Amino acid sequence: MASVLVPAAYLAALVIAFLIFGRIYRKRLAASRKLEPWFPAHHERDVYVSLLQCDPPAHDGLIKAALVRRAVADVHRIFRLREDKVALSNLLQRGSIGDDLWTSFLAAEKELEAEILEVVTEAETFKQGWGNLIFQTAAEIVQNEKLREGMNKVFHSRPQLEAKYNVTKRIVPTITINSPPPNANGAAPGTPTTTVSSKTLQQSLPTPSTSTKAESTIVSPPPAAPAVSVR
Repeated sequence: MASVLVPAAYLAALVIAFLIFGRIYRKRLAASRKLEPWFPAHHERDVYVSLLQCDPPAHDGLIKAALVRRAVADVHRIFRLREDKVALSNLLQRGSIGDDLWTSFLAAEKELEAEILEVVTEAETFKQGWGNLIFQTAAEIVQNEKLREGMNKVFHSRPQLEAKYNVTKRIVPTITINSPPPNANGAAPGTPTTTVSSKTLQQSLPTPSTSTKAESTIVSPPPAAPAVSVR
């Protein structure tokens, strides 16, 4: 029995010694190494502060726009912290990163909280109640920018996709407006007729169950509404 306990106690003491040594080594390494800040310099905040210090003072509309852009930059940082926190938590639990990186992340999180509070306070100085809405507006701007960026990517990748799938024909309906001639009695001309050429569009659509004419002219009875002719 004693022959089994002695090696087990030796292994346990060895593991504990290695754990203590690794913890002390990581702390000394973190103390000797200077970590870079989590975020770069806040350019939007510097612009807003410089506008406040202008002489003569800048226009209120310009200062408010700078404050909104500052809030937009903060929203981008909030989204990044949310994404990084999940990954860092998993890596910290596995022991893949040191405590110094997690400490730097927590410091960036506290700094962002102070920045948000400062933006809300500045917004309240311009208009009471704006502090509760400025970050909602900034979040909408961020979503709009992401949507516009996605649409631009689709627009720029369209020629490559058309060349890849051999698309040679586009469905682009044309609209022409023809003004009718004046009446015989010299009265003002009647309602203009709008002609929509959608032959290509009709070819791409499925054939309806009921038989209809290929070309029909529909004239609306009220004089205010334009008459539409579909060819």
